[in-house]
Amino acid sequence: MTAKELFERGNEYFFFDDPEKTAAVCRERYPEDCAHIIRVADEVCRNYFLFDLEHDLERTWEPVTFPEDRPIDWEYRPGNDPEFTFQFNRHRFLICLGQAYWLTGDSKYEHHFFRLLMDFIDHVKRTPETEQTTWRILEVGIRGENWVKALRYFKDSPLMTDERAEKIECCLREHGEYIIQMHSPYRYISNWGVMENHGLFEIGIQMPDQETRDRFTSIALERLETEAAMQIFDDGVQWEQSPMYHNEVFHCYEDVLLLAKRNGIAVSERICDAVRRMAYANLAWTRPDHRQIIMGDSDDMDLRDYMSIAAYLLKDPVLKFGGFKELDFESLWDIGVNGAAEYSRMECRKPDFVSAALEDSGNYYIRSSWNEDGDLLHFHCGTMGAGHGHSDKLHVDLILGGEDILTDSGRYTYVMDRGRFEFKDPDAHNTVTVDGEFFTQCKDSWECSKLSQPVKQQYKQKNGYSLVQGGNLGYMHRGVFVNRKVISLKGGLFVIADELYGQGEHTFEQFWNFSETGKAVYENGCACFTGEKAQAKLLFISPDCEGEMKQGKIARHYNRYETRDRLCLRKKGQGFQSMITVIGGGKKGKERQLHASLVPVTSVLKGITYPPSMAEAVEIVDGSRTLVVILCHQEVNSPTDLTEAAGCMGYGNVIVFDKAEGSVGGTVLCY
Repeated sequence: MTAKELFERGNEYFFFDDPEKTAAVCRERYPEDCAHIIRVADEVCRNYFLFDLEHDLERTWEPVTFPEDRPIDWEYRPGNDPEFTFQFNRHRFLICLGQAYWLTGDSKYEHHFFRLLMDFIDHVKRTPETEQTTWRILEVGIRGENWVKALRYFKDSPLMTDERAEKIECCLREHGEYIIQMHSPYRYISNWGVMENHGLFEIGIQMPDQETRDRFTSIALERLETEAAMQIFDDGVQWEQSPMYHNEVFHCYEDVLLLAKRNGIAVSERICDAVRRMAYANLAWTRPDHRQIIMGDSDDMDLRDYMSIAAYLLKDPVLKFGGFKELDFESLWDIGVNGAAEYSRMECRKPDFVSAALEDSGNYYIRSSWNEDGDLLHFHCGTMGAGHGHSDKLHVDLILGGEDILTDSGRYTYVMDRGRFEFKDPDAHNTVTVDGEFFTQCKDSWECSKLSQPVKQQYKQKNGYSLVQGGNLGYMHRGVFVNRKVISLKGGLFVIADELYGQGEHTFEQFWNFSETGKAVYENGCACFTGEKAQAKLLFISPDCEGEMKQGKIARHYNRYETRDRLCLRKKGQGFQSMITVIGGGKKGKERQLHASLVPVTSVLKGITYPPSMAEAVEIVDGSRTLVVILCHQEVNSPTDLTEAAGCMGYGNVIVFDKAEGSVGGTVLCY
């Protein structure tokens, strides 16, 4: 094997088309990104490793340094977290060395590229022991991608000798054969399978002989098609209920489509359709600041780079709305200057939807607009999603005026200790528990000893109002069914009603986790949150509730958390109980005159007042407008009866009245 034979197929079959032109565009458009990459590359030249790139799966905050006069310890594991070892052996830094080389022309980067690559090839052999660390199968797949991409930067280097080329080809081939060998049905349902077979596909493209190239790529595509069918819900969400891993899978499929197109390889419509559906799921949960919801094992990441690639591949102007106006730094290296020019000419079109119901995964997004200062409420009532899912049934995220108000807690760590559970347990989410028991109980970092079934019920929009509701069967052994109704009343105003059906006496707890960007204060049934650019008021109007402000945690990135305010609202009672909350807010400094109270619900026909266990109504005074929301917890109406509250009359189980628009009929969101 010679270097010429290994790299006989030119750049047009791979990613960027011209590294010199790509580097020139990057220097002009993205000086900060260039500086970051050069800094990382310089550190790597000194055996200094810190993982702080946007899509590093497990970021680090403390650098690890190896002596420059000794071989690298590829097995190094600081503390008790093996994730450093795994991240280290994915070799993303080799791409940084290549980018820095073309950005600066400094030959030191090619020297250290070959030093590190050959050190690994010469000293890190696959054994039963290393298959748990440096040769863990997931790392083999990811490393395949990173090697194939990094090699293109140095294919014409005088340091790419025939001897080195042969070693590289031999090791890449071993990577590919190992991925093929390790196949199992588990791969079909795991993000690991996609990342492994994505690596196999890219390795296949790099293979110099047609026979191996065809074999590797065909096996990879066959598996990737099955994985797309198994893993991606009809609503486009990857089943593990983690936007971050959803997007790792999404990225893999994007890469495959790009390379397949450049190499004239047919890809099944099933894969193409899955990519499109995943892209639109991303669009649905994009926060006003263009970042993803930190649901499950997710970090706070910008979605626009992956959305830009999807728009380019699928020629979809709506997806470009979710991307950048011009290709970002990393996407430019993947697509090249010609692709970047094509992307720039593409039309950009605002979606024809604002809110979205991703019903298969049980994720609902109620949005005021697509503006960066808009409001967004997310409600989750779906499966846990295996190891990367959290105990978050009936959880809500709330963004007002473009700022987080109520949030998930993120993932923080994979180390099996109390820190892992602190971020996965229900009290780290904005949900409800019964009798101090968690509806899902973690056994370790990845498995649970107890799960709970969601009950998806209804999503409806009418006259600018929205209703979504769902339940949780996690307390049926205690004879309790938990149901949550979330009602959006326009203008950054919401009602969240928890209906707690059961016999006997129970203690119910609501948890409200506020963003670390502000401060929350609780007093007399009201929580006030003041953030950097938004503020909110939460009115807890049900009687006999006691609140306690505690300290919670939030981790927007792996290995780092911050403290934040967490409110625990507790209620003890016999039989059916409800806990109703009214939330309103907006831009900071604009004090919202918001008042809310419970008012009786009566039967027009029978002339009786219903007990709270059957029906309640909320009267809300929001500045100059007055709204009444009737909530029937049980069937209360005969076929000819009407309900009345605060002078408003209608027929239905959830009715919204704006008194300025009339007090008869209202907007019925649930019959």
